[in-house]
Amino acid sequence: MENDSKNSLNSPKTENILDIIGKSARTISKNSVRSDLGKMPPQARDIEEAILGALMLEKDALSAVIDILQPEIFYVPANQLIFKAVQRLFERSEPVDILTVTHQLRRTADLEKAGGALYISELTNRVGSAANIEYHARIIQQKYIMRELIRIAGEMEREAFEETTDVFDLLDSTEKQLFSVAEGNIRRSYDDMATVIAKSIKQIEALKDKEDGLSGVPSGLRDLDRLTSGWQASNLIIIAARPAMGKSALVLSMARNAAVDYKQAVAVFSLEMSAVELVNRLISAEAELDADKLKKGKLADHEWAQLNHRITPLTKAPIFIDDTPGLNIFELRAKCRRLKSQHNIQLIIIDYLQLMTAGGSENKNGNREQEIASISRALKNLAKELEIPVIALSQLSRAVETRGGDKKPMLSDLRESGSIEQDADMVLFIYRPEYYKIDADDEGRSLKGIAQILVAKHRNGAVGEVNLRFISNFAKFANLENLDGFRLEDTSVSSPNMVIRGSKINDIPNQDEDVEF
Repeated sequence: MENDSKNSLNSPKTENILDIIGKSARTISKNSVRSDLGKMPPQARDIEEAILGALMLEKDALSAVIDILQPEIFYVPANQLIFKAVQRLFERSEPVDILTVTHQLRRTADLEKAGGALYISELTNRVGSAANIEYHARIIQQKYIMRELIRIAGEMEREAFEETTDVFDLLDSTEKQLFSVAEGNIRRSYDDMATVIAKSIKQIEALKDKEDGLSGVPSGLRDLDRLTSGWQASNLIIIAARPAMGKSALVLSMARNAAVDYKQAVAVFSLEMSAVELVNRLISAEAELDADKLKKGKLADHEWAQLNHRITPLTKAPIFIDDTPGLNIFELRAKCRRLKSQHNIQLIIIDYLQLMTAGGSENKNGNREQEIASISRALKNLAKELEIPVIALSQLSRAVETRGGDKKPMLSDLRESGSIEQDADMVLFIYRPEYYKIDADDEGRSLKGIAQILVAKHRNGAVGEVNLRFISNFAKFANLENLDGFRLEDTSVSSPNMVIRGSKINDIPNQDEDVEF
């Protein structure tokens, strides 16, 4: 138990929290105002007064800072009350000046607490105009963040001295408070149309020179990349299937292709298998050696030589595997942020969604469907925040097995929550006819070793089917040779291994309608 405790305290999450607190403490130490009596909290009283004066001087000043300032950001209690009065006037679309602010404070019986009419009138003498009000607002926002970091660090220190404190609950609550400060105070500004169009044109121009026509992270599976143009930034992709269909094998094949062939850094979070088990699968697929032989170590001399030769590219691949069991969304978010900043990961893979927990006390009394909904929303937000695609594997319900016919999955088969379908930008199903004893298609062609990827939802493109080769003894998905044996390399044309049904980007979604194949 002692060793387990030490290992847990050395976890990336713990290091992440300590790094944040350490950096915050050093920043606060540099910026704190010192006196003979000790340290003063970070503050800027003169700038607070200048901001309030500017708000009462110019009618449009508040519009420039309304999304930055909140009453609690002001250090002086009197200034908080004055800003609350300004807010109330703004909400009622009333003019903001010395007289209206004084009258509003008198109505709420806060005039004396706010320093009186004399203090309010003096505020306009502290500033000549509102020209720099946004810059000033950012300064007092930073001072507020520093005070919040001091508060959080103080609470953490006080709780850490308590013998009854659970250290991991403390880490989790501290992390949530830190992220709350960041998310509540560092907001992304809007872009006007000219800026967005310029970005879009620049992106289109960059794509015209790409021979493969891919705008996202490639899967390395040719026909799938034709349909998706690669995994797109900020997208949440759900890949779902019944057990033993090869979900893990598919994402490992895609991770290997992206990392080895295209040098894109990939993070894999495995909640089901250990890191060693995943790597053994990668080695089996890369060296094309039977997984059972690797498990037993029974390799002939030439197979050992084949193993050592073929895994060289794999050892240099930028693949980062985390096999933390019972991973919650807070831990995942912290680890992904760290991997993005340190290794510039371009793709996140989670195996699989139903093994995650939402974390946090607010989810303890909720049902599992609500928890899954919370997780899927958080994964979509993570993809948008880091601006990289997130692929999450998901289980399908048993309804697939009880249904007659060819047992192809539908969107309604997604297990435990309809919100997965709602949050996902793409939903893909893995279907292997051979698993259900279907050996040939309607035209009599063999389906042995064939895996169909059914794109059931594609928010920004077409849906359809893609045929791949599934090599079971290597746990590997690969491109399927064309029917005449010729490998088609031009990604600008269609393939006989694809069925495209056209984009549904402009369709009005029907929540009760299932997509069937």
